[in-house]
Amino acid sequence: MKTTRLLKTLIVSALVLTTASAYAEEKKWTKLTIATEGAFRPYNFTNPDGSLDGYEVDLYKDLCARMKIECTMVAQPFDSIIPALTAGKFDAIMAGLTATPKREETIDFSISYGLTPQTFATLKDSPYAKLPHTGETLYLAQDEAGVQKAIDDVTAEIKGKTVGVQSASLGLSLLDKYFKDSIEIQEYKTTDQHDLDLGSGRVDLIVASLAYLTDAAKKPGNEGIVMTGPYFKGGILGRGVAVGLRKNEPELKKMFDEAIEAAKADGTVKRLSEKWFGFDVTP
Repeated sequence: MKTTRLLKTLIVSALVLTTASAYAEEKKWTKLTIATEGAFRPYNFTNPDGSLDGYEVDLYKDLCARMKIECTMVAQPFDSIIPALTAGKFDAIMAGLTATPKREETIDFSISYGLTPQTFATLKDSPYAKLPHTGETLYLAQDEAGVQKAIDDVTAEIKGKTVGVQSASLGLSLLDKYFKDSIEIQEYKTTDQHDLDLGSGRVDLIVASLAYLTDAAKKPGNEGIVMTGPYFKGGILGRGVAVGLRKNEPELKKMFDEAIEAAKADGTVKRLSEKWFGFDVTP
């Protein structure tokens, strides 16, 4: 009886070790497919010839070289990028995607490789070109009374107006949380679309990241765009842009974390952000 039990124990142990070994083998990443939007300049955008370019395109190449992994980047609409990741269409996301508490319920994130605030923009001849608290940074998780006072001041100026924002974006989270009862929110599939409607007068203001808006204002036809109102950071807006990953893939997260940390330490993140944004977005 003891011999039989011992034999069964040995068999079970062997199976466990074999399964663990196979699992470890499966997690030896040698190839990755990374999704980006291809329409969120300067984080990522598509050139006329169809090639992808931008801060995250340069950065993913650097990170993959550090990780010694063969990587391919593909374009995916932003509003479906997280569901497509969880469905297994690709392995990671680098698409100006901020790590927020809400998103972390669904996916994991690496450490951050970029941090810029959200803010409003309008046309320079608009009555909203100098909203209250313009240029001030509001940390949404701190000084709640002070933050609410500043938001109330802004709300009083834009009440009843139409604000454009990209669907599924951080800007939409900001509007939904703090402004939706006072304004009309117009959602767009891409940021380029809300820029066009701002220029044509179909919306009064737009909301996006400071990095995006700074670059957008330099594009032909957008010379009239100016930033206005506070710079919103933290709280529901998360801890910065990071690599999105499926849950329960700690090996891949560790690899990205180490590569990003090294890129920050040797100045690569600073160099690439200054190239694409004109200022340092290192978190």
